[in-house]
This record gives sequence, C-alpha cells and structure tokens, in this order.
Amino acid sequence: MAASVIRSQVHDIEKNKMQYSKVSLSLENCILPSEKLSPTPSQLDGLDPDAEAELRILGCELIQTSGILLRLPQVAMATGQVLFQRFFYSKSFVRQPMEVVAMACITLASKIEEAPRRIRDVINVFHHIKQVRSGKTIHPLILDQNYINLKNQVIKAERRVLKELGFCVHVKHPHKDRWMKTTDFLNVSALTQLEI
Repeated sequence: MAASVIRSQVHDIEKNKMQYSKVSLSLENCILPSEKLSPTPSQLDGLDPDAEAELRILGCELIQTSGILLRLPQVAMATGQVLFQRFFYSKSFVRQPMEVVAMACITLASKIEEAPRRIRDVINVFHHIKQVRSGKTIHPLILDQNYINLKNQVIKAERRVLKELGFCVHVKHPHKDRWMKTTDFLNVSALTQLEI
C-alpha cells in the first residue's frame, strides 16, 4: 500500500517537473505581439513616434560603438541591442534613462555571451563616446560620488531589465547560424585543399 502511494507521488512530481521545467523559445514565440508594438509605452507617455525611433537607433548605436571599444564579440553587441529593444517595448523612454539602460544592456549581454566586462569599463567607454560625440577634449572619468551614483544606477538598471524580461534573456540570432555554417564550410575547404 505504502509503495503504491510513493510511486504515485513520484509520478506526480515527475509530471510537474515536465510541465514547469521547460522554457521553449523559438522564432514563433520570440516576436512581440502586435498589441505591444503599437502604441508603445513611450507613445502612451506622450513621446513622438519619430523621437522614439531616434532614441531606439541612438541606443543601438551606443551599444554597438561601446561593444567595439570593449572588444566584445559581435554576438554580444547584437544581444545587447535586442535586450534594449525588448525592454523599451515594455517600459517608456520618458520614465527610464536611455543611456543607463544601454549601459546595463551591454553589461548584461557581455555576461550572457560569456565575454564579461566590468561595469567600470562600460561606464568609462560610454564617457569616452559622449566626449567624442560632443567634440570635447578627452579627459578620464573621475572616480567621485557621481561615478558611484552612475555605477549604482547601471546595476539597478541591469536588475530592472532582467526583471522586466522575466529573466528570459536568450536571444537566437539568425546570423549566428550563418556564421557557424560559413566557418564549417571554410574549415572543410581548407582541409580539402591541404589534402590535395
């Protein structure tokens, strides 16, 4: 009698594990539903759609430039840009600081793609980009209370991005598969040439 009860409980536990332990991401369920695309939270807060598009582009440019300066792989930069876009389809540019969120996204993406960079390095790179874009002479970032406050903002923004995305930060890049196939092809071509 007791053995059958135990077997039944074990079966129920295994059944629940199968039901709740799997996160399934594919190209069909990673695309945002149309009701989230328009109107966006930023538009609901009164931001002009053209201004929002410019902020989205600027954020992605900052992530790309910072990734190059941080010597991150392209996949990490693309992941940071996807996280940035996903975040701002659920939060408003009016209520969230775009530059701080971009810093958080590139920091988080570097961890996801196993090329981690320190927050200090990310902040220094963004400071450098800002100086170059404004045409100012380049000075190093002073480690004062403003730096500490900015670092804490980036840490909080990283947590906010993770929370808003439900810790679902897997990004399936279409170009990653192409790159793998191309490198496999080049490796096979190189081997066949060596054999000839």
